[in-house]
Amino acid sequence: MAGGAQLAATLDIEQVFRRNAQAVYRVCYSFLGSAADAEDATQATFMRLIDHPRTFEDDGHERAWLITVASNLCRDILKSAARTRTVAMPEGVEYVDERASADQVDETVEAVMRLPEKYKDVVYLHYYEGMPTDEIARVVGSPPSTVRNRLRDARALLRKMLEDDG
Repeated sequence: MAGGAQLAATLDIEQVFRRNAQAVYRVCYSFLGSAADAEDATQATFMRLIDHPRTFEDDGHERAWLITVASNLCRDILKSAARTRTVAMPEGVEYVDERASADQVDETVEAVMRLPEKYKDVVYLHYYEGMPTDEIARVVGSPPSTVRNRLRDARALLRKMLEDDG
């Protein structure tokens, strides 16, 4: 528990949780499709911060780190042999611009969720969390040009997926 005591001195976990819990939950829910699983993964994400305290450059860096950890935890859960069920997303979870029609939202979210992981991460961080490509590059550990190329490729894939589905 020495790590937890050290954390209290450098980081107010309650404030970090208040600032980021909803975003982390949305990421977890988008991967796992279950409220209970998303809650567990959200808790595990913040436990990772408590167990491995760190300092952040700013709120954006803090959020990016938490989203990356949450995404990785969810991928691990999905890879586990015990994970076999899927659940439809309830109406109350917001992921995209509220001005879009419900049909467009459902179709687009489903297409984004079918993207390969390397594209899904950058699309989520850029379009849903509003992060600039330079910040995404720092989070995912890739050069900014790679992030921009992945966004371009993801848009092309999404366009094709939506055309094929329509």
